[in-house]
Amino acid sequence: MAEELDIIAFRRALHRRPELSFRETGTHDLIARSLDAVGIAHRTVARTGLLARIEGHGDLRRAVVLRADIDALPIHEETDVAWRSEIEGAMHACGHDVHAAVLMGVLQELNRLRDFEGTLFGLFQPGEECNPGGASLVLAEEPFAGYDVAAVVGEHVEPSLEVGAFGFRAGKYMASSDEVRFTVHGAGGHAALRSQLRDPVAAAAELVGRLLALNLPERVLSIGRMEADGATNVVPDDVRMEGTLRTFDETQRSAAYDAIREIAAEIDRRHGTETAVDIGRGYPCVVNDPALTALARGLAAERWSVADLPLRTTAEDFGFYTHRYPSLFYRLGVGAASGHTHTSTFDPDEKAITTGIAFMQALALKLLNEK
Repeated sequence: MAEELDIIAFRRALHRRPELSFRETGTHDLIARSLDAVGIAHRTVARTGLLARIEGHGDLRRAVVLRADIDALPIHEETDVAWRSEIEGAMHACGHDVHAAVLMGVLQELNRLRDFEGTLFGLFQPGEECNPGGASLVLAEEPFAGYDVAAVVGEHVEPSLEVGAFGFRAGKYMASSDEVRFTVHGAGGHAALRSQLRDPVAAAAELVGRLLALNLPERVLSIGRMEADGATNVVPDDVRMEGTLRTFDETQRSAAYDAIREIAAEIDRRHGTETAVDIGRGYPCVVNDPALTALARGLAAERWSVADLPLRTTAEDFGFYTHRYPSLFYRLGVGAASGHTHTSTFDPDEKAITTGIAFMQALALKLLNEK
């Protein structure tokens, strides 16, 4: 007979043993043992992730995918909870342990009931926190080939919402994320003999100013690192810079790529420098399906508090799913007392887990049973 998991204990076990992106081997094994204990079929995906499958009745080709990320961040935990991280330099500081617990709770209950049509997938996805993103690796394996995917659903904890409240936004929601790197090559030398120089520092300084001028309400470009390894009287041959580009639209994203390269080339022509531009394409924007969003928001409002979410210039590899299937990414409130995500003291209120399970379960059933 299948066991019944204690979902809070499951979450705390994950929290104690956090693992960084694409290193989630212990996390994988804990989730696998838990799925085995409750009798849910599963297989490995994207190296360290798992895909659980529960078949209902009727047309099993119709499917809904529930997704939770499982990787941790390279942060030393500074909370005083009994279940704090036991791994030096790693912490579930973004709530991925809560996401996994909610998903496990939903799967356990729906596996027990099996009162739905079609197939329910539970995706425990690795590597959300760094490129190339676990979502891209999952999709590269085509795990849903042969299925009619009605929806891919994901959630994220949100301290700005009260415990158990939900936040929604239809259409574009979270930004794409690209890494931009520049090497400005010139001819350095004695800083007092400027006529002999093709100064990469001057070119790089102008480049930063021109790049920052590209910022708009829905386009963000920031340079976070510059290296000019010279001295008070030495201008180096090279300057290296790197930063991030965020947009909310693929056309705008491509236009920003072109603008960056054109600006670098124009500055090179005037300074006599040569700038190598490297744009590392990252996650696409998260775009929520309007119909799914309206359905989910209405369902949540029947029992819980709901809020409209603003655009976010942060990124999520869930965006890969939104460009492939009808998708919804929403927020689960954990309360302001939880602190901020991506900090060493983040401590989400576990009472949100029960609400998170109840809503995701109700949404999955509605999506599967109401065509």
